[in-house]
Amino acid sequence: MSAKILSLQQHRVARPYSVSKERERNMIGNRIAEERAKANLSRPEFVKLLQKVGIDVVPEALRKWEHGERIPNGYQLLAICAVLGIDDVLYTFDSSYIPPLNEEGRKKVREYAEDLAACGRYRVETKQEMDVEYIDMPLSAMPASAGTGMFLDEDQFDRISVPKDSVPRGADFGVRVSGDSMEPKYYDRQIVWVQKCDSLMPGEVGIFLYDGEGYLKMYEEREPDEADVDLFTDSQGVLHKQRVLVSFNKKYDPKIVSPNAVFQIAGRVLN
Repeated sequence: MSAKILSLQQHRVARPYSVSKERERNMIGNRIAEERAKANLSRPEFVKLLQKVGIDVVPEALRKWEHGERIPNGYQLLAICAVLGIDDVLYTFDSSYIPPLNEEGRKKVREYAEDLAACGRYRVETKQEMDVEYIDMPLSAMPASAGTGMFLDEDQFDRISVPKDSVPRGADFGVRVSGDSMEPKYYDRQIVWVQKCDSLMPGEVGIFLYDGEGYLKMYEEREPDEADVDLFTDSQGVLHKQRVLVSFNKKYDPKIVSPNAVFQIAGRVLN
């Protein structure tokens, strides 16, 4: 067996798909009819728009597409998407189409969509998902900054309903990330789940209150600079290490915790 055939046999479709089922449901025709209705276009009006982009059809052909009696060919489908503003197909197949977002922006849109789906409020429920167990969890009303720093008031929490299996065991509350300094592990607007604690081991990710602002960072310790040794030496002569808040995104410098500032560990991030 050739390596090419073996590769094809091992190829996995990104999601379950059946052409016969989609044709049976008239997926293409229904989508065309739905988007045309949203655009408030009659069939003759829509046909005129298609003719302007080089597709010479009559209203009867459009009726057959919408009813599933005929299927538009590839270029007819691209023209339909162009007229109706269906960008996902255009981005994949139209070499002249310039998407409004670059790849990084599209990645953030996908991540935000995953975040919305994960919270459970915006998912399209299937029969199986109707049996999912939901729990109410506290969510901080203010985000923990993964960039510039925003105030995190630990007394202000909303409650959200989320699938039980999406919350790590031991989590006490959630915090929404703000900024990009913890990418690629944590992204803007993602919810992280936190276990309350007042101490962390170096290398653990936590939520910190520092000088009146909330932060999501990795906790580290280091030897203090020689000029600051006295500040970190206690009355017993023991030299303590200096705390450092580290970003995963290398474009952000570590944040050195001043011994004179108010600093508190609010909890350990579990996801």
